[in-house]
Amino acid sequence: MAIKITRPQGTEDITPKQIYKWHTVEGIARETAENFGFHEIRIPTFESTDLFLRSVGETTDVVQKEMYTVKAKETEFTLRPEGTAGTIRSMIQNGMLNDALPQKVYYILSCFRHERPQAGRLREFHQFGVEMAGSQSPSSDAEIISLAKTILDRAGLQNIILHINSIGCPACRAKYHSALKAYFEPHKSELCDTCQTRLEKNPMRILDCKSPICAEIAKDAPIILDYLCDECKSHFEKLQEYLRALHITFSIDPKIVRGLDYYTKTVFEFVTTDIGAQGTVCGGGRYDGLIEQMGGKPTPALGFAMGLERLILTMENQKCNFKEPKNCDLYIAPMDESAVITAMQLGQKLRESGYQVEYDVMKRGLKAQMKYANKINASFVIVLGENELQSQKANLKNMQTGEQTEITLDETFEEKFDDIAVQYMFHDVMKDFEKECQ
Repeated sequence: MAIKITRPQGTEDITPKQIYKWHTVEGIARETAENFGFHEIRIPTFESTDLFLRSVGETTDVVQKEMYTVKAKETEFTLRPEGTAGTIRSMIQNGMLNDALPQKVYYILSCFRHERPQAGRLREFHQFGVEMAGSQSPSSDAEIISLAKTILDRAGLQNIILHINSIGCPACRAKYHSALKAYFEPHKSELCDTCQTRLEKNPMRILDCKSPICAEIAKDAPIILDYLCDECKSHFEKLQEYLRALHITFSIDPKIVRGLDYYTKTVFEFVTTDIGAQGTVCGGGRYDGLIEQMGGKPTPALGFAMGLERLILTMENQKCNFKEPKNCDLYIAPMDESAVITAMQLGQKLRESGYQVEYDVMKRGLKAQMKYANKINASFVIVLGENELQSQKANLKNMQTGEQTEITLDETFEEKFDDIAVQYMFHDVMKDFEKECQ
């Protein structure tokens, strides 16, 4: 007996019955990003491991515990754990930063991290993300946050709270690191092994540790806002002013540090309580030193990433509307081989006009074909037999009302079907409108 092979743990199949939800979310995200002047970019699924070591940070959970890395001969590659590093590498390598600034791009891609699978957290997951390079103004921070909020609003989400923080620049963060070291040093033996290493290299990472013990110790740690330099403080205050001007409600959360080392100044998260502990549906911030760190000329930049699995899960829990999948407009039921050819020809004409058309390819009887037409929610059905082929006329059956309309199978078929289908769609729209008005 053959062994049944199943998908790897931490991955999901997105079947045709579910894909319309993804199309809904991706469509909203694409359209909104383009409204804000962003353009799509596509990058490789894997990159040189050094890219992530230099950008994400050697002390992060992503690099220390979660990356999928392989060797090909003498070269080491890593499946991308996030989208920013590869996008910035692409901007530098393709000379995009030499063009008009700001450069504004968005992407939809899969990422890979070896994490413990749970609701909203998978080992292969999908992100919608944006990156803006060239502006150091806090107005661009507000623009990025506004873009994220607009996507969430258009998706119909409720009870999403925006948390913001500033983690300063390298200068003021150095003072903060000293304060954190002084705070955590007496608790060093209580920290997990990973955080004991972080204490020396990057104590801010302790604030992001998932260990309950480390989290308890960290709850009274110094906060970064008390150590901001004048420039970083002014930047953060101006961001708040812009957000208020845009009527975007926010909460200042000094515990937000984000999980990647490249962030500077502004960091933010959109959080919900509707999907359990993993409630962040969108997170991002500013990373002004990343481009220079990766070999480009000094250029400020910022962006965010939105987890599509978490976004869809939140929409499901909040019973948001998804754009329903398109159903079959016409099912043609041929009763013999000669009718199959006519069915193919009629189908080809309508498909060129944008209609979804199916006809029988299983050589089934009429009863079985009608059952199939019901299963695929066909709007109309035509049965083609010997009589229909001889007379060049057939009955077009409306599967919802049962009404039948005679239609000719000549060169006017496409035009007449279009008239009937448009009337049917208009009738449907009016019914939906009347329901909403009641």
